[in-house]
Amino acid sequence: MQSAAGSLSVVVCVYNEEDNVLPLLERALAVLRPLGRPFEIVFVDDGSRDQTRARLEAAAAAAPELVLVKLRRNFGQTLALQAGFDRARGDVILTMDGDLQNDPADIPRLLERIEDGADVVSGWRVNRQDAMVLRKLPSWVANRVIQAATRVPIHDQGCSLKAYRRDVIERLSLYSDMHRFVAVLTMPTGARIDEIPVHHHARIHGESKYGLSRVFKVMVDLLTIQMLTRFRESPSRWFALLGAPFLIGSLSAALWALWLGAAGTVASVVSVELGLVFVSCLFAGIFGEGVIESSRRPVQPRLGVRELGGPR
Repeated sequence: MQSAAGSLSVVVCVYNEEDNVLPLLERALAVLRPLGRPFEIVFVDDGSRDQTRARLEAAAAAAPELVLVKLRRNFGQTLALQAGFDRARGDVILTMDGDLQNDPADIPRLLERIEDGADVVSGWRVNRQDAMVLRKLPSWVANRVIQAATRVPIHDQGCSLKAYRRDVIERLSLYSDMHRFVAVLTMPTGARIDEIPVHHHARIHGESKYGLSRVFKVMVDLLTIQMLTRFRESPSRWFALLGAPFLIGSLSAALWALWLGAAGTVASVVSVELGLVFVSCLFAGIFGEGVIESSRRPVQPRLGVRELGGPR
């Protein structure tokens, strides 16, 4: 499909969702075909080991709007999403989960906000249908931390149902577990971010791919996000702030060593060690400045992509 005014790409990353992909495809087609705009549904099969890929291949003959991107192995949701973004041809790119928990009926409402001027529209699962302890509570905590750290007014960063203008997506390069931070990563482009409540359904088929361990990954990636958004153009400032407590500790230990005189050997050693940590932070910042200057376009990993179907 050639990129035309008003064209839409729906990107769905799936892994072992054999019982969900065909019902999702049917529901999405039922919503999208009456809209009267060019569209494609890009399913990215992230190395599924069940019948997910086979069922989508079989459905391609009856659904010319279906594009199937097949990855050679399981790379994880972030790189699968990047593969979908790379293949998408629409002026508006919409993402959603492949487990039937997101509702395709919400798609027109997200598109309306895009047409009203938003660059990014994020879904908010107000009445989330997940387990409280394993899913909802950790997500609530993570979202509050992310919101406070990034100052992006989104209540539900983890909701996959989002819509983006193409120009705010095509300059991104995703890695690690950055898929949940895509909206935040559009901040340096000056993107206008909006949020709307969306429906959320309980999972009926298959098993969730997430657990409590993802909370720790979110916290680690949040540090990277801060670097990429608030200190992208000046990493030396970021590392200087990171090293400031060590500098203060080093100076304090040095003063304490001077006060103790001959008995201040331990304080002197502590002062030197903390000072070395501070110097290391400074060198890391200088190295980051050099990396940014020498390469503004990170190289994408080769995922072993094969593609089936879709309008030409």
